[in-house]
Amino acid sequence: MMTEAHRQLLQALLGLGLVEAERARKLQRLACEAHRVPQEPLDTFIGTINTHLRPLSMEIRKGLAEEDGRPHYALVNLAANEITQLASDYAENELELFKKTMDLILSSENGFASSTAILNLADQLKPRKMKKVEAEQLLQSLVQSKWLQEKEGEYTLSVRSILELEQYIFCHYPDLAHKCHFCHSLCIQSQVCEDCGTAMHLHCLGRLFHAQAERRCPHCKQFWPHQVPAQS
Repeated sequence: MMTEAHRQLLQALLGLGLVEAERARKLQRLACEAHRVPQEPLDTFIGTINTHLRPLSMEIRKGLAEEDGRPHYALVNLAANEITQLASDYAENELELFKKTMDLILSSENGFASSTAILNLADQLKPRKMKKVEAEQLLQSLVQSKWLQEKEGEYTLSVRSILELEQYIFCHYPDLAHKCHFCHSLCIQSQVCEDCGTAMHLHCLGRLFHAQAERRCPHCKQFWPHQVPAQS
């Protein structure tokens, strides 16, 4: 049954956009205490909310941060025909720059696009070009809204974007989108087998190869030549 505690957690996710699992559990605990509702496992609690959200084509989804594998929760729009949730917050030319940023990220070798490369696209936008200062402000807004992540002037898709846009990306970027062999979800920051093209998240690689004396591709069994990050 949907209670006021469930509604309070949903409202928090609406406002925050993306929440780490640890914080989500804290928000759930506070909501249950405030409304005197027995606390249950977080995924069960969220499952109740999702039962009421799915008729509205929305769902709270769980995903792992690509850089370290930490679990997060985000409220996503299930409509897969367009970048629908962003369209309610951003103008047409701003969405165009976001799409071009996705192009750069997905076509890169490391899953990142430099700020310089993104800003150079600002005067190619339709229906209206964008000044570089406007493009810089947009990038800051996309980071604050947790659609993008920024690290030392390089941008990549956040957990929120991956959860929201996974099907859109697989549909519109069939030659560039990789599905992780280990967890079967979209991977942007990945390593790819040079022999068979199998892709895996960095944190999934760390788990797969942990304590293995010889690192081989799980698909073709060829030697894995890349440096594998230590398991956190």
